[in-house]
Order: sequence, then structure tokens, then C-alpha cells
Amino acid sequence: MTKTIRLTASQAMVRYLSAQMNEDGTRFIAGCWAIFGHGNVAGLGEALHAAKDDFPTWRGQNEQTMAHTAIAYTKQLSRRRAMAVTSSIGPGATNMVTAAALAHVNRLPILLIPGDVFANRAPDPVLQQIEDFDDGTVSANDCFRPVSRYFDRIMRAEQLLTALPRAFAMMTDPANSGPVTLSFCQDVQAEAYDWPEAFFAPKVWRIRRPEPDMREVEDVAGLIRAAKRPVIVAGGGVIYSGAEVALGDFATRFNIPIIETQAGKSAVAQAHPMNLGASGVDGSAAANAAAEVADLVIGVGTRFQDFTTGSWSLFKAPGVRLVSVNVQPYDAGKHGAVSLVADAKAALEKLTAAIGSYKGVVDARARADWLAAVDAHCAAPKDGNALPTDAQVIGAVQRATGKDAIAMCAAGTMPGALKLLWQASERGYHMEYGFSCMGYEIAGAMGVKLAAPDREVICFVGDGSYMMANSELATAVMRRVPFTVVLTDNRGYGCINRLQRGTGSAGFNNLYIDSAVEDQPEIDYVGHAASMGAHAVKATGIADLEAQIAAARGRHIPSVIVIDTDPTNGPGFGKAGHWWDVAVPEVSDREQVRKARQAYEKAVKERA
Repeated sequence: MTKTIRLTASQAMVRYLSAQMNEDGTRFIAGCWAIFGHGNVAGLGEALHAAKDDFPTWRGQNEQTMAHTAIAYTKQLSRRRAMAVTSSIGPGATNMVTAAALAHVNRLPILLIPGDVFANRAPDPVLQQIEDFDDGTVSANDCFRPVSRYFDRIMRAEQLLTALPRAFAMMTDPANSGPVTLSFCQDVQAEAYDWPEAFFAPKVWRIRRPEPDMREVEDVAGLIRAAKRPVIVAGGGVIYSGAEVALGDFATRFNIPIIETQAGKSAVAQAHPMNLGASGVDGSAAANAAAEVADLVIGVGTRFQDFTTGSWSLFKAPGVRLVSVNVQPYDAGKHGAVSLVADAKAALEKLTAAIGSYKGVVDARARADWLAAVDAHCAAPKDGNALPTDAQVIGAVQRATGKDAIAMCAAGTMPGALKLLWQASERGYHMEYGFSCMGYEIAGAMGVKLAAPDREVICFVGDGSYMMANSELATAVMRRVPFTVVLTDNRGYGCINRLQRGTGSAGFNNLYIDSAVEDQPEIDYVGHAASMGAHAVKATGIADLEAQIAAARGRHIPSVIVIDTDPTNGPGFGKAGHWWDVAVPEVSDREQVRKARQAYEKAVKERA
């Protein structure tokens, strides 16, 4: 006879989460972030309270940002651990939809548990319930469907017997990993059921390493042997696979240069002789030059996003071929690529054996010239009275930090500048650029530090992103999670202002000075950060910034260093980079727009 235990559905969920393990003996779900409301406080809240000494619950300030913390945590740990996040129904749930989209784009596991309406529908409509006049099964949580890898609505307690194993199978699948949403009806959370005791037995989830089909290996090996100037595009899949060393060894053995995506940067250190730096729109002169003449482009763990490829105008050599090594067949087959569907590390090992003896071409001079240019771009300004560029800010932080520092960011000007200029050590770079989500930075920095407590974490954030989401700074203070925030104040959305002007438009509604406001704001970011308990200072210039970075290292709370930057001078790295397809209007009364349209049409024809 099957032994059972009587628990509520919420108690069963928490007990199950507590028993799902990694091979190293840690829990896959490290704990749960929670903001309680009427949709989850009585059911799941009570269950989490009962388990608090064993399965931790953390309080956040905003549903979206606490989910960002969880996402940054799993990203920094290469998807080997994850976190759960629960909210009430209504706005608490929909606040998490942006975070779910971020995790979906970046292929990162997170377990989202929004409360939902009553499954029995007796008290309908309940507070915050979305009613669809034509479909009685719809709730606000249906917003999660397109941004979840797996979605389920728990309308009976026993549905957890199948839903929870499916959720973990998805989160731990290297090809399909991503956000899981279990929409948990609030009455069901409190209902009891006789659960099989075996359901709660500890289970180890092994991250599979899919081996390649040897026919595909031979096809790709043949293409590499026949290539004269191949180049490797390193994506985030290298890091998720744990293939960093394998990639560096592969590139060295066959003398093939590596160019980096945002997600793949720091898979190999900038100091690696095969690393030519960033690719594409925000790419280095050395990397883009290698890409333009490459007759074979070998993507390893990359989605080939438009920034990486210069909107598919970067690879210009006649007859250039594309290879995609990816664990996800959907990615491996993009743009007519020759596919090698496999784990990155396994694929590189099999290719190494199959290629035999081969040597590509690396332009060491171009690499050296670019690194020298980086030093020049990032040097302290000679004019002590001029507002610094983002490049000069990056240089100051680079000089003031150790080799183990992790630079992290998400949106605005800094991601492109950091990808181009930050000289990362291995795994010394954390960028959310798949969704480029403003507001990720502060919460993400806390997640990175929780995942890597022994490393210095530097969060680069512009004033625009800071204003969007800064409240988890208070959480980091309360939990004594130290990291350093470098807040560059250019008085508005400087990055988009430059893009706006670059497409011929007038400055409009991006910088405060170009917005319809009665008075220009004078925001005291130092006072604001200090009011949440952080140590906050205003750097008087680049030299002071370096000193403040060093001083922050010994603190046990977050430090916020504000520095004014020039909103018009741009990142400050000259003509590096590549064309990006941003459509310009065909019709306009403005001469600047008409000229920009002519340039745009010319670039589109050149791509074709």
C-alpha cells in the first residue's frame, strides 16, 4: 500500500522544492523571493513560514526586481542553481512578466509562482481579477504564456504531481532552459491532499551534456580544414556549458581568432592571445576586421543576435559559410548555418579530434593595436575640467579593481562601451543584453554578489536606469550584500538621444533638457542612495572615482559612487563598431532625416 502524507498543496510544493538537488549536494532552488498579498499569503506564505529554517524566504521591494536578482544569480552560476519568486495575483503577478521575458530571451531558469484566482470561481470576481468576457479560463497570469518555457495553472492540488517534475525537467534542460510559471490558484494553495511520500524523496537533477552526431562533426571539421581565415564567435552557451578552457585550447591549437558576444564575453580572458574582443555593432576594430574577411564563421553557443552580426552586414567575404554549434536546434539552424547540435564542450572536444592538424590566421598586430587604442580611450582626461566620457569612467574602474572583479550592466550606453573596452578576466563580465532591460542593474548586482560572494562586483548604471528601478538597494543594505554602484549621470537617456540624433531626428524627450518640463530636475542621487542605507558619495572626477572604488572594497553594504558624464560626447571610443539596422523614415520634412534615410538605404543595399 502506498504511504501518503496529508499536506496542503502549498506545503507539498515547498517540500518538493526542498528535495530537488544538484549533483554537488546543493539544492537546485536555493530559496524563494516573496512579496505576499491576498493571492499567496495565506497558502504559500504559511507553507514558506513553516519551512523557513530549512528553505529560506527573502523579502524584496518589487516583484520585477526581485525576479531580476534571481535571474542574475542563476546567470552567474551558469544555470547550475536557480531561485523561486512568488507574488500575489493582479499587479504583483504582471510585474514579473518583464522579468520572465528577460529570462526567456537569455535562456535562464527561474521558477515563478504567481497567485491566481479561485479555481472554484465561487467568489468571482475577486480583488484584482482580470475578467475576459469571452473566456472564463483567462486570468492576468495568461500574460506569462509567451514568456515562459513551461506554463501551468494549478487548479487541483494533485496537478502538482506532474507539474513540478515537468518544471524541473525544463529548468535543467540545457537546450530548453528558461522561466517556468506555475500559476497557483489561491484556494488550491490551501487545499489538502494525501500525497505519496515517495514524491518528496530527494532527487538529483543532472545537467545533461548532449554529444554531437559524428556526421555533423565531420561536416564541420571538413569546413574548418578547408577554410583560410575562419573566426569563432563565442556566445553565452560557452559559459553555460563550462567550455571556457576547451574554447581557449581549441582556438590556440588551431590558431583561430575568437570574437565575443555580450553573453560570451569573459568566456576567455581578454589577455588570451586568440581573443580579438567584441564583435559587431559594439565591436572592436580587430574583431570586426577579422569578421569581415572571414570565409568561415563558427558560432559556438550564440544566437547570432543583430548586435553581434551588425544586423547581418558584418560577414562580407565572398562565399562566406556559417557554422553554428549549439545545444538548441532552433539556434543551430539559423540563417542557413551548417548545424552542429551538441553541448559546446562536447562539440569542441570532438572537433579537436576530427580536425587533425590545421592552422588558421590571427592578426596579432590588429589585436595589439586595438588594445593600445583601448588604453588611450580609457586614459584619464587631460582636461581636468571636462566632463569624462563613459570610456574614461571604465578606465578608472579598471585601474582601481583587481583581476577578480566582475563588471555588470544591462542597458544604455555602458553595455556597448563595456563590451568594447572592459578587459575582463575569465568570468569577469556579467551583462544582461538579450533583453537589454533597464532596471536590471541594481537588483542584478545583488544576485551576482550572492552567487559570487568572494568576488568584487561593480555595477555600472546610468541615471535613467537607476530611476527606473533602484529599490533593491535597500534589500542589499538590509541583507549586508556589498557591491559597488558606479552611477553615471548624463541627465537623461543619453544613449537613445545619440541614436535619435544619429538617425537624423532632433533631440526630443530623451535628455531632460529636450523634454517638456517646467524646470530642469536636480536629482540628488547621493542623498537618495544614502536614504536607503547605502554608502553614497559624489566623485569629483576620474582620480577621485578611482579612490572611491578602492575605498568601497572593505565595506559590508553597497556603495554608490555618482559621477557626472558628458551626454553629448558619447562613449568616447572613436570609430569602433559597425552598422546597425535602425529604420529611418522614408518621408520627413527634416533635411537631416532625409540624409539619414539615404545613408540607411545605401547600407541596406550593401548588406544585400
